Amino acid sequence: MRPTRLAAVIIILICAAYAGTGGTAPLVAGAARQTTQGPGPSRPAGEAGQTSQQDTQQPAPNGQAQIPQASQTLKVQTSLVNVFATVRDKHNAIISGLKKEDFKIFEDGQEQKVAYFGKETDLPITLGMMMDTSGSMDRVLSAEQDAAVRFLKEVMRPKDEGMVISFDLDVDLLADFTEDTSVLERAIRRTVINTAGGLGPVTPGTVPNNNVGGTLLYDAIYLACHDQLATEAGRKAVIIMTDAEDEGSHLSLKDGIEAAQRADAVIHVLLMADTGFFSGVGMGYDGASVAQKMTEETGGRVIDVHNEKTLEKAFNEISEELRSQYVLGYYPTNTKRDGTFRKIKVEVTQPNTKVLARKGYYAPES
Repeated sequence: MRPTRLAAVIIILICAAYAGTGGTAPLVAGAARQTTQGPGPSRPAGEAGQTSQQDTQQPAPNGQAQIPQASQTLKVQTSLVNVFATVRDKHNAIISGLKKEDFKIFEDGQEQKVAYFGKETDLPITLGMMMDTSGSMDRVLSAEQDAAVRFLKEVMRPKDEGMVISFDLDVDLLADFTEDTSVLERAIRRTVINTAGGLGPVTPGTVPNNNVGGTLLYDAIYLACHDQLATEAGRKAVIIMTDAEDEGSHLSLKDGIEAAQRADAVIHVLLMADTGFFSGVGMGYDGASVAQKMTEETGGRVIDVHNEKTLEKAFNEISEELRSQYVLGYYPTNTKRDGTFRKIKVEVTQPNTKVLARKGYYAPES
């Protein structure tokens, strides 16, 4: 698939984000794949669904419109919120076999009634593989490519789809949504370091960036979630292979996290940091705390990849979590359609357990 530049839309996104226009930014690579949403877990969490009964009024004999009776029209607006959750025991093993009554779910501190419960093992997953190709990754790019290819081959199943995005001084969509892992692998192998200031080769982006060694991590997350994943249904995960250092993004970490939350996408970070690079250029390293913030707020996890052993652990843990999720659906007691952020907390009645789930969602707006 021909690579598509994402960076050109950043200016438009900035205008939409800060001018308060409420407009929708264009898709990064054309229309995302069409999905048909059914009931239950396939509907994106937090999205409003509307059902209505058509007016049954008949024309009055005098040709004037008849005023419908109250019983003739029923319009109901509902907001089913779906929360995917993984439960582990004190030994970090996945707990299966839990029932609806084993869970409690709270929104802004108020307990909610679980209206839908299920265990999702076969629901297709949409994966966004994001690869850091900035100067700080120069010495680990080969390992990053190998890890990304192996991850996709081990995690993806029939009907799953993936895309590949690289980010550095700009953001590139290297492969749009596809089930073909060979297409995704070729895209991963095409990644090259793109930096400036003598740190490596320079590949000019569509939107120039004057930051030396810039890494548009936050912009890339926003574009991947807002422009690509937001229109996808079902389970969505963003796998970021990075040292989690941002330099030069137009958008903030908060903007990136919000885009993921609105898209109902879970962020997992495979932390691959060349700490020697940062000491060599006189920079401090704080990527671990950034990675932790992104994953905690969206229900994912950070796995620090030091060697082959920890890499295998990363594959196993994320694959387990993607394939061993419970889904809890509820209708919020707070029915206001005000677009505000609502905090979510999921608890399990069994002792010594840990629940991995997103921390909240944005209510729909009227």
